[in-house]
Parts: sequence; C-alpha cells; structure tokens
Amino acid sequence: MKKEVRIGIDTGGTFTDFVIYINGKIEIDKIPSTPKDPSLSILKGINKILRSNFSPMVIHGTTVATNSLLERKGGRVALITTEGFEDILFIGRQTRRELYSLRGERRVPLLPRRLCFGLEERTSASGKVEKKVSLPRLRETLEKIKKLKPDAVAVSLINSYANSSNEKTVSRELKKEKFLISVSSEILPEYREYERTATTAVNAYLMPVISRYLTKLEKKLEKAELRIMQSNEGYIPPAKAKREPIRTAFSGPAGGVVGAFHLGKAAGFRNIITFDMGGTSSDVSLID
Repeated sequence: MKKEVRIGIDTGGTFTDFVIYINGKIEIDKIPSTPKDPSLSILKGINKILRSNFSPMVIHGTTVATNSLLERKGGRVALITTEGFEDILFIGRQTRRELYSLRGERRVPLLPRRLCFGLEERTSASGKVEKKVSLPRLRETLEKIKKLKPDAVAVSLINSYANSSNEKTVSRELKKEKFLISVSSEILPEYREYERTATTAVNAYLMPVISRYLTKLEKKLEKAELRIMQSNEGYIPPAKAKREPIRTAFSGPAGGVVGAFHLGKAAGFRNIITFDMGGTSSDVSLID
C-alpha cells in the first residue's frame, strides 16, 4: 500500500520544527536551525524522521523573509518611478506614533536615495496614458542602474494600477538585462502610491534572499511536492514565492495561528491571542 506522507516544516532563526503525517499517524521533531543555509536543517530533519525514500508533500512555513526584513539582510534594490516622485519612500505618510513630539522618528528606507530614478512618463488616474515611456531615456537610466549593481529593481509608476502599459514597457527592458524585477501593477495594483511603492520595494528587497533559499531547497527536495506558507495562511508553489516573496513576510507564525484557531474553537474559545517567540522575533496575533 502506498503511504500518504505530508510534512509541515517551520524554520526559525534558532530551531526548525517538523510535523510529519504518515497514514493517519503524526510525529513531531525539533532540531537546531542552520541560519546560513536553512535548507540544511530541513533536509536533516526529514531524513532523520522518515529514514526511507518517500515523495512527500512538504508545506513549509519560514521566517527567512521576516528575519531578512528585521535584520536588514535583504538585497540591494533600485527603484524606478515617475519623475518627481523619487522621494516617495522618504516622505512617506504623515502617520506617526507621537503626533506632537518635537523629535520625530525618522525611518530609514530599505534603499538609498541615489538608487531611486525617475522617468518622464505619466498616466492619469482614469488610466489614460498622457505620456509614454521614452525608450532611449529608459535605456540611459538602465545603464546608470547597471553601474550601481543592484540585486533587484522595483518599478512603481504613478497610477499604474489604472493602466499598466508604461510599467510593462519598463519591465520588458529590464528583463532583457536579466534583472530580478518587482512591478507594482503585478504586486499591488491598488491606488495610494506610497503603499504600492513601499510594498513593491520590499518585495524586490526580499527577492534575492528568497530566490537563493528556495532554489537550494528545491534541489535538495527534488522528489517532494513543495509548497510555501503565505502570510494569509494559504500556500503557494516555490516559483510564485520567488516572484512575490512579500507573500511570505509572516509565513512563520501563520501556521501556528491557524492551529490555535482550530484548537481554541474545539475548546470553546472564540477570542484568542497567540504568542510565538523565536530567536529573532516575537509574533503576536489576535483571533477575534
């Protein structure tokens, strides 16, 4: 009889946890993580528990993206936006923790100002292209970017949620240069330029780290059906996680929150607070 094998894996900065389901039986294990290459502890744990040649389904929750953001260990990112909006990530929103404080807290963006570039282009809020991207000017900009050697490029043009044609032009040229690219009309096609640009930039910041990690993991688990836990508690294939790593920003605690919800429901609790403390971060969730 063919064995049904499913494995849940949660990697943190300190420990890697395993829940293995084999034909109705559940086994659990915890081993030290290997932060420099988290895939090593995953492979070690699977081999330790299975001790056989299986082709399991692996659902993987990870704090690789979370820790990269907290520790500022993501990639070097360049931003291409509409001319006049190069400072958008530095201006941000008026929202601040202490409204009347005379000593405002300045948040440092994930990329320096010299890696922000503006293009002469414009799309109206209704989606009409007022000015197309000039290919010669775009290629000049790309030459400048290449000299700065970024790991990934974020593209967020004003009002591209209404019409993405100018962003697609930029994207096509970037693909020719073999850049890792994060395009706002694909990542967050919504109005509010700061939020859209910030999300697109964070996605680009995580792309090099997550791409390297998942490529290694796929090679080591080539016989497994690998799925990556998202922040919303669903899961996606590795290829999508590489393109949109922002989806995994809270991948680590997401699975535990789902488990707590079901356990709480079974025990008669509707309102629950979960607390997940690891070696790098502590995560608190509210189920209401």
